[in-house]
Amino acid sequence: MSDPHFQLLFVADVYGRAGRETLAELLPQVKAEFKPDLTVVNGENAAAGHGLTGKLAQELRQAGADVLTTGNHVWDQKTFLAEIEDEPNLLRPYNYPPGAPGIGCLVIEAAGLKVLVMNLQGRIFMPPLDDPFRAADEILAAHPDVDVIFCDFHAEATSEKQAFGWHLDGRASAVVGTHTHVPTADHRVLPGGTAYVTDVGMVGPRDSVIGADKESALRRFLTGLPHRFEAADGVVTFNSVLVTISRLTGRAVSIQRIDREHLC
Repeated sequence: MSDPHFQLLFVADVYGRAGRETLAELLPQVKAEFKPDLTVVNGENAAAGHGLTGKLAQELRQAGADVLTTGNHVWDQKTFLAEIEDEPNLLRPYNYPPGAPGIGCLVIEAAGLKVLVMNLQGRIFMPPLDDPFRAADEILAAHPDVDVIFCDFHAEATSEKQAFGWHLDGRASAVVGTHTHVPTADHRVLPGGTAYVTDVGMVGPRDSVIGADKESALRRFLTGLPHRFEAADGVVTFNSVLVTISRLTGRAVSIQRIDREHLC
């Protein structure tokens, strides 16, 4: 008898060189242990904490990512505006206004199932984009015949993330939050069968300020003056979640945190 469950591994925001090196070291180990059917990685901070490039996207795929998601830093590296169209299985938030390069959702075949992966961005304390709630409705209406639906919701406010989870409860297999780089302890399956967590965390330096060197961050807070954040070094946290989904119903059975540490 075939396995009645589909497993999706999501790895949180990869931050800088230390995050990339940790992903390359630990992701193959985690995949060998848990054997996910699909692996999605958020790579929007891979370029020294500021965006992504085509070369680094390839590096993340070589580490084991099947699909890459992003967020509000997707355009930080200006060359990526031209590169993103040529990147396979890479998403930017769907709710950018019409005309933005790239795509915000895709359907990928994995372990015999059609999996819809969508990437949306919140609006509270974030750059103004189109309504992510109605954008999600639009995506779902356009893809009625998929088996599994996964969403990376890249947002700042916990209230907006929780509201978004309830909005898709029973309609998506999983909604995971990204952006704050701080993992939350509220992972669970909502009553309608949607796995949810407010923020998965990051693959980035532990002794930092959300991945940035703590001294440079402190200078900004203490002086009030602009100061570019630099990526920190040292022990790196690897934050991820494994979602187990019923092949029959597309509803989540469980969501578990998989957290590791690695010294770069």
